[in-house]
Amino acid sequence: MQLPLLALFPLAVSAVNIVSSNDDGWAEANIRALYDSLTADGHSVLLSAPADNQSGKGSMDDAPKNRDEACQYDSCPANSGPYGHNATDSHQNWVNSYPLTSMRYGIDTFSPVIFNGTPDLAVSGPNVGSNLGVTVFFSGTVGAASYAAHKAGIPALAFSGKSGDPTAWNASSSYPLTSQVYAQLATKVTDRVLKAGTPYLPKDVWLNVNFPEVSESNCSSAEDFKFVLSRIFDPVPLVSGDDIEICGDDHLPSETDVVNTDGCYVSISVGNAESKRDANATMQGVVHGKLGDLLTCLP
Repeated sequence: MQLPLLALFPLAVSAVNIVSSNDDGWAEANIRALYDSLTADGHSVLLSAPADNQSGKGSMDDAPKNRDEACQYDSCPANSGPYGHNATDSHQNWVNSYPLTSMRYGIDTFSPVIFNGTPDLAVSGPNVGSNLGVTVFFSGTVGAASYAAHKAGIPALAFSGKSGDPTAWNASSSYPLTSQVYAQLATKVTDRVLKAGTPYLPKDVWLNVNFPEVSESNCSSAEDFKFVLSRIFDPVPLVSGDDIEICGDDHLPSETDVVNTDGCYVSISVGNAESKRDANATMQGVVHGKLGDLLTCLP
């Protein structure tokens, strides 16, 4: 399935090996659109995601079990084992377990075969629905990304989008507009992180990226969006340390404020992969330096 706007961002970085997961299921339109976008951008992508929707499972982990029913959207047959792959594309794999487990299998089991080694980068999502503030503790999308960064030592990005509904990858001849736009935006952020060179992110850090609403009349093209460095949680006086000082303030806006601001703003928060809380100002500064002029200030 081709995306009509995939050529929006020409390849400007060296191609790398990327493992991709989510919590909505391997057959969801969002993850397939991102797979196509990153592949068209020149990267080698290994998709390793749950066989079914596993939203809200956080960092749960369990060995995959044999399944006796078809996968989500009839995307794999009944009685097909604990994991498997697309019959025509061995880079697209399902795991009959949680998002974190799917990411773990992608890194430890599938990557040695597909990449002959470990991935250079991990991406999770785009999630169907936002993952803002306290929801990061329960999000399987974040659970998969934070595992890659904390346990596997692989730089990781978690993407989530406010718009859209659960949709099969083959529901129509093209992906929904939201899936297309979110895939293009996620590719743009991914390429900017890669362009800065290794190490792509500081150790034990993941980026929580939230996209605002997409509609035919507003924020309908990836070119409409701007990116803002944010924090996951509102600062708590005498508890939260200062953030990096940018845009005339030593506290970053919350990601909730960013995505709810009129004008198509994307929030990018720097998270501590072990605690799933905001990383400190030093780590924020490193990421700010890598993202450079991709970032802007809220009006």
